[in-house]
Amino acid sequence: MAWRGESPVLGWWAEGRGERGSVLRVGEVLAFRVTGGRRCLGVWRGGRRTACPDQAEMAAAGTRAQCEGCARLDRARSVAADTMADDPRPYAVYLAWFGPGTVKVGITREDRGAARLLEQGAVAFAWLGRGPLMAARRAEQLLRAASGVPDRVSYARKRSVRGELPSAEARAGELAELHGRAVGLAGWPEALERAEFAVVDHGGVFRLAETEWSGAEVVAGGLRDGAVVAGRLVGAAGPDLHLARGGGRGPVLVVDTRLMAGWRLAAAGADAATSGVEVRPLGPSHRQGGLF
Repeated sequence: MAWRGESPVLGWWAEGRGERGSVLRVGEVLAFRVTGGRRCLGVWRGGRRTACPDQAEMAAAGTRAQCEGCARLDRARSVAADTMADDPRPYAVYLAWFGPGTVKVGITREDRGAARLLEQGAVAFAWLGRGPLMAARRAEQLLRAASGVPDRVSYARKRSVRGELPSAEARAGELAELHGRAVGLAGWPEALERAEFAVVDHGGVFRLAETEWSGAEVVAGGLRDGAVVAGRLVGAAGPDLHLARGGGRGPVLVVDTRLMAGWRLAAAGADAATSGVEVRPLGPSHRQGGLF
């Protein structure tokens, strides 16, 4: 799943049709059936796909959908892997807020705008600065070392703090305090232009205030051949879709779309019911799973 503007888009690929994207809209029904085994996605470059030469089989329950060889090729030119130090394009450093006490620092290509923050499920964020890639990387490292702000937050943690959020004003306040401390740190790279504080809040984009989010939630932990996922979309955040099932009765099903990658999917009827999906209650303290 990717984000186009402020809309979640489910990307898919089909033999003879290439890559396509389906915009997902709140209120619409999403229903599909998983078929066959899960295979490596191959390598994507410039919107084009090169199939995995080994058609490697991938684990059914993992978020990873590439074999070691294809993943290595994908990371050969990667900002995250520090293999693009010569990239001349400007980059931006940001603070991303996911929930109370849960903030990370990161960098993204400036021309991508807020896309990276939407992909990560940041409830709110603020820019820290802009400049060359390596200056942005140094600022990121400085913030980690001097302020203890991490550069990674697990999706399990993001989900656990997203359920009960303070007001948008409180979110902005926490970010403002961190932003002020960050841009005032000694050792700030000279080539990185500091950004004035301005918060961008995604609460409305993700539909976090919707009443249908207030009930219990369960998280899909894995798919398998024959499993059916169906429900009415009530919200989306990062890679997660939130589906209300059975006319809105019962817990909302949270589907991490990374679990869908590598499977063959077939349309299921709008009246289909979720079945054959491993689930677990939302929250870090819940380890017991079940099966729909």
